[in-house]
Amino acid sequence: MPSKKKAAKTKSPPTSLKGWQQIASFLGQPVNVAQRWAKSGMPIVRVGRFVAASAADLNSWLGREAGGEPLHVATEQGDLSADLKRGLSYLKRHKHKNRGH
Repeated sequence: MPSKKKAAKTKSPPTSLKGWQQIASFLGQPVNVAQRWAKSGMPIVRVGRFVAASAADLNSWLGREAGGEPLHVATEQGDLSADLKRGLSYLKRHKHKNRGH
């Protein structure tokens, strides 16, 4: 009997998050924090009595809330080394700009 090999599951980050639990999980926060952030302007869409959000919209919003610094939620599939390099590059650019002030 031939053995069946299971293909490695590679989950891509969801582009559309449905419900408070998925949104909060994406943000790495409890549901009540996600709900509070939504009241203060976090981009969500109400679909009847349910809520949904775009991962890209949430990352953009987080960046604006962080004062324009590059920011996004890390996922298991994300390239953290590339994110770190991008962040360090941002800091170096702004450190040189601020020296003149």
